[in-house]
Amino acid sequence: MICAGLGSRSDVVPDTVLAAIDRALGAHGLTRAVLSALATVPRKEGEPAFREVAHRLGLPLIVPDEDALRDAAPRCLTTSSASLRATGAGSASEAAALAACGPVGRLLGPRHVHNGATCAIAITGNQP
Repeated sequence: MICAGLGSRSDVVPDTVLAAIDRALGAHGLTRAVLSALATVPRKEGEPAFREVAHRLGLPLIVPDEDALRDAAPRCLTTSSASLRATGAGSASEAAALAACGPVGRLLGPRHVHNGATCAIAITGNQP
């Protein structure tokens, strides 16, 4: 599984989210075609841009529960005070991606930020 974890400021637009995804994937020589799912934290579950991007890409939007996010939080590579206050994780996008990939998931690198949207890529297994 390859998952793009998403975070954002309020009212982010779908094209900004897509650009954040492309930057995060591109940093690892990947394209959208490799994605299995998108993920976000419960607080962002209703974010219209995330739902629209999932629809455009034909991918599920996974919203891990709080226990899975707490388990993933120590594996985050980034610490944002805003994210800590809002979600309890150093990076909402990193924690969501890791939680969606499960306990064996790992980040390919720290999150990428683009105009108020964040994206982190996590994988399970030995891919890519």
